[in-house]
Amino acid sequence: MKKQKVSSAVIRRLPRYFRHLNDLLQTGTVRISSSALGKSMGLTASQIRQDLSCFGEFGQQGYGYNVEKLQGEIAEILGMNRNHNAVILGAGNLGRALIENFHFEKNGFVLSAAFDVAPSIVGTQIGGVVIRDTAQLENYLAEYPASVGVLTVPGKVAGIMAERLVACGVRGIWNFTNMELELKEDNIVIENVHFADSLLALSYMISDTE
Repeated sequence: MKKQKVSSAVIRRLPRYFRHLNDLLQTGTVRISSSALGKSMGLTASQIRQDLSCFGEFGQQGYGYNVEKLQGEIAEILGMNRNHNAVILGAGNLGRALIENFHFEKNGFVLSAAFDVAPSIVGTQIGGVVIRDTAQLENYLAEYPASVGVLTVPGKVAGIMAERLVACGVRGIWNFTNMELELKEDNIVIENVHFADSLLALSYMISDTE
């Protein structure tokens, strides 16, 4: 599979392709053309082909794409078969919701532990995941390394918690705090998630139609 620099726009479309192909599999669809796939996703056929060409050659002229095979290829590109170890910092309402409802395993992640500072929940379990004292973070990650850290802590401590994760070898941070994280390390990947952004975009689009 070719390795080249891929734009963030293409990367963000890959999960959409995966989800849509999964829906097609559920309906028994065996193959699909780039034009049909693009039409169902609101994209052009050329956009589909251009996106996929960033990673190799897919499909056959006159046949289209084998849905199951293409989904498997995209899953591999996204690293869904690698089982990245992950930990959550912050087991409050949002952290609890992620632990209980987000299917980490189905997306290629193994959630090994969650951490919090509240004595009332340290030592308990949420969805089978043990909540540990944040003071134990470094010792835990020294024994059970993780490549991904999920931040659901108060924004005022987000930077400190991120630095602690990085110091322990974490390479990617999924940040749900209200702080836009920027770290000095160039090799650390940060995905800042702000729920309000999409809601405000929706607000604009609703207002624009009035």
